[in-house]
Amino acid sequence: MSNDNEKIIRNAYQVAEVQDIPGWISCFTEEGTFTDMSVGITYRGQDVGQPVVNYAEAFPDMHRELYDVYVKGDIVVVELSLNGTHQGPLNTPMGVIPPTGKTIQVPCCDVFRLDDGKIESFNCYPSGTVLFGQLGVLTNLEAAFTK
Repeated sequence: MSNDNEKIIRNAYQVAEVQDIPGWISCFTEEGTFTDMSVGITYRGQDVGQPVVNYAEAFPDMHRELYDVYVKGDIVVVELSLNGTHQGPLNTPMGVIPPTGKTIQVPCCDVFRLDDGKIESFNCYPSGTVLFGQLGVLTNLEAAFTK
């Protein structure tokens, strides 16, 4: 069973790689959630596709490099990096970061909980500080929070 769960998650990454948003949404249970822990936002239902769309627009060449996959029953943990070139607007809760042309290789850890072969919850832990640093906006981040 654990081998099947690894295959299910590897397939989900492949679906995201080719930016098949309906296919990505279909990887989730009806009540499935996608939480981007770097910004504290949880997506549900059809909205689980929003982060994939956001990153595809900001990084049209987005590639998720999977390093290690750990399976324990219905839990799958993946260590990976998010790689791409910032060529479009990146929507964040703090506002939009216009294209910088910079490349990223952001470390990330993803935790999936499966229910009957579908994603029940997906908690994504990308390193926001590394992302902002690689985009060159971290040194000016303070300006975004000035009152």
